[in-house]
Amino acid sequence: MTAPHIASYGSWRSPITSDLIVQGSVRLGDACIDGTDVYWSEGRPTESGRSVVVQLSSNGQRTDVTPAPLNARTRVHEYGGGAYTVVDGVVYFSNFADQRLYRQPIDQEPQPITPEGMDLRFADAVLDHPRQQLICVREDHRADGHEPANTIVAIATQPQDVANNDGQVLVSGADFYAFPRLSPDGSQLCWLSWNHPNMPWDSTELWVAPIQPDGTLGAATKVAGGPEESVFQPEWSPDGRLYFVSDRTGWWNLYRWDTASGNAEPLCPKEAEFGLPLWVFGMATYGFADADTLICSYSENGLSHLAKLDTRSLELTNIPTPFSSVGGVRVGNGWVVFGGGSPDRPGAIARLNLATGTVEELRRSSSLDIDSGYISIPQPIEFPTENGLTAYGFFYPPKNQDFAAPEGERPPLLVKSHGGPTAATSASFSPSIQYWTSRGIAVLDVNYGGSTGYGRAYRDRLKGNWGIVDVDDCANGAKYLAEQGLVDGDRLCIDGGSAGGYTTLAALAFRNVFKAGASHYGVSDLEALARDTHKFESRYLDGLIGPYPERLDLYKARSPIYAIDKLSCPLIFFQGDEDKIVPPNQAEMMVNALKEKGLPVAYVLFEGEQHGFRKSENIKRALDGELYFYSQVFGFELAETPTTVAIANLTR
Repeated sequence: MTAPHIASYGSWRSPITSDLIVQGSVRLGDACIDGTDVYWSEGRPTESGRSVVVQLSSNGQRTDVTPAPLNARTRVHEYGGGAYTVVDGVVYFSNFADQRLYRQPIDQEPQPITPEGMDLRFADAVLDHPRQQLICVREDHRADGHEPANTIVAIATQPQDVANNDGQVLVSGADFYAFPRLSPDGSQLCWLSWNHPNMPWDSTELWVAPIQPDGTLGAATKVAGGPEESVFQPEWSPDGRLYFVSDRTGWWNLYRWDTASGNAEPLCPKEAEFGLPLWVFGMATYGFADADTLICSYSENGLSHLAKLDTRSLELTNIPTPFSSVGGVRVGNGWVVFGGGSPDRPGAIARLNLATGTVEELRRSSSLDIDSGYISIPQPIEFPTENGLTAYGFFYPPKNQDFAAPEGERPPLLVKSHGGPTAATSASFSPSIQYWTSRGIAVLDVNYGGSTGYGRAYRDRLKGNWGIVDVDDCANGAKYLAEQGLVDGDRLCIDGGSAGGYTTLAALAFRNVFKAGASHYGVSDLEALARDTHKFESRYLDGLIGPYPERLDLYKARSPIYAIDKLSCPLIFFQGDEDKIVPPNQAEMMVNALKEKGLPVAYVLFEGEQHGFRKSENIKRALDGELYFYSQVFGFELAETPTTVAIANLTR
């Protein structure tokens, strides 16, 4: 065996290049089972991020369903999700460019079924067979100067007059809706609703109503939910019983509604999460194999599991899989189709045979085939943080079989702050993390207080404390690793996207721990975000910071743009010019202020990108540009010819 080359951390040559990452990568989305066929969506960086519905037929043939340039992606809530469904060989989908609904029988061209130019958006559709209509969430942007109106509507699937097929309103009056679901006999409709200032993980309500002969709804009954209860994913079992997930005990657990008593029956009480934060439509953690068998995924201590629940005995039995992360569960035809992730290989759409227990990967998110000698396996860690509490994360030490560092040298550390902030990171394989670790840069991926997967109390740590708890946890995680001698305390850096970008900027402005950072479409001005963002998140900050404008003092006190005097380290910004969630002016205000102060700063603006980067050339440039930036800040030589970015005020 060849002895490893001795080179400083950060200077190791890696086979995991940005070209390799983007060339063979796709963003795997919602799966769907239709008879013996399986469908899923693929976001393709090499096709400018276009989302394509893909069919895997019973004979194993894989076919693109969505013809170019159509893009199966909805903008409801801006984040989308639930953009397509397939029933009896017919695909119904929302197209990104015009936000119209399309109907496409397999092997035929798609045809629009909603009006052109009406500024309507649709998501989360289910087919109402008897009435030949889709029931879905509609977001109506036709009223200038007002918030868009969200309703549940019925859309004819084969209208005689497309120009007038903008939807019959079935449910209205709440600010938001999700999960319209029909009972198996088509006689009842259930749905979730919630209102400002709540987010769906704070407070939602589950309603059910009978469907009248004329297709309108009768009197609605509230089944669950309230001010301190988040309900997730209502579903009807094959025998017509209503199931749902609720966090009324402090954990998202499974329940079944007893129509006779009007009570909700807990099915398997457990300090584990069977639900998720509803950032996008179409999320699913369970489905039914039959009336007596529910297949579900749940998260416990940061790891996911697949399980089978006997709905009669209420016995929960784990199902072995090779994955440490399981999500997007769909059940049908004797199969479970789900998204699976593991620490050492790319994520995949997988299919489990319920009769045999065998698992096959239908589609990997990446064609990367990387030798294990270059893969850093995450180590779950717990570390002390403020107020005697504990926070969590995954530590990735540097790993490259071809290199070792000089004796006594410790690696730089890149702390990653996930977006949301009500979300979570996992131990699933991430090529972009391995990009860093294979070059000799350690990574800490933090599940700071406010993250999901650890119960409502942990999630609620961030209430009123965004910019404090998350920042403290990221800083304390970095200091903990430095104190353990695992990383170099003088070369700590931090990055994050969206809400994680805000945590990054706040950590650099309000704590003296990190020496450099990278903000990917992050927030610098909380007041500007409160004034200038989309409906779904327009009151999110009420819970994270305080009511606006009543607590303007807090918004300014926690905004990095107002703390330029406290910043003393280099920063790089990456931004999409079409971002409606965090507009470019957020980054540009910060960049200009840092330039005036004389701090090293770089700004990379990507044309045609929204909130998150989907084009391969931009994903590549963001990775390589951030690496180049740190190499200039910390003074290590890169093994590869660098992709440079212009850095103002840099002197070394």
